[in-house]
Amino acid sequence: MKHAEEIMRILEAFDLTGSYRAAGELAGCDHHTVAHWVARRDAGELTATKVRRPQLIDAFLPKLEEWMEASGGKVRADVAHDKLMAMGYAGSERTTRRAVAAARQAHAAGRRRVHRPWVPEPGLWVQWDYGTGPVVDGAATWLFCAWLAWRRFRVVLPIRDKTLPTVVACLDAALRRFGGCPTYALTDNEKTVTVDHVARIAIRNPTWPPRPRITG
Repeated sequence: MKHAEEIMRILEAFDLTGSYRAAGELAGCDHHTVAHWVARRDAGELTATKVRRPQLIDAFLPKLEEWMEASGGKVRADVAHDKLMAMGYAGSERTTRRAVAAARQAHAAGRRRVHRPWVPEPGLWVQWDYGTGPVVDGAATWLFCAWLAWRRFRVVLPIRDKTLPTVVACLDAALRRFGGCPTYALTDNEKTVTVDHVARIAIRNPTWPPRPRITG
């Protein structure tokens, strides 16, 4: 029978990656071995073995993995801890350091982040789009909709057209209601912003962003 520490390493690798093959690469064993011990644990046959208990940081692991990939494995634990605290994490910095070390080890082993639902980060994204509004005096109208994914706060403004001055005015009004300006803004393929795509790269409308008009 394998040593308890070796079994723990196999199970921790599986809990981190969610993949038999990835866990086998991290633990240095065959993926069938990983499946065997995971099945025994799930069947309650490893009661004498220390099994990783759920932790407060578990819900934030996808975000840690995202930062690890974006930084090329160089994200600092103290920086990650401060960012997680802003997202509502209430765990200790020691736990964060352990999670960052595990994520860095997985990244160094050549693993890619397991697909998980997107975890929004405060102050990073605002999204805006249009909805169909009512017909007023025989003329069609639209609804400008902007929202913050983190707070699920949204601004809805009725408009008569989608011209550049209207879009700028709506964004100005939305940002004032948000009380700040997020880092990125995401929208659909509106011609006021993007006129074409070349090699999957968006070609911006030459009039965007609007330039101040100089008079006199």
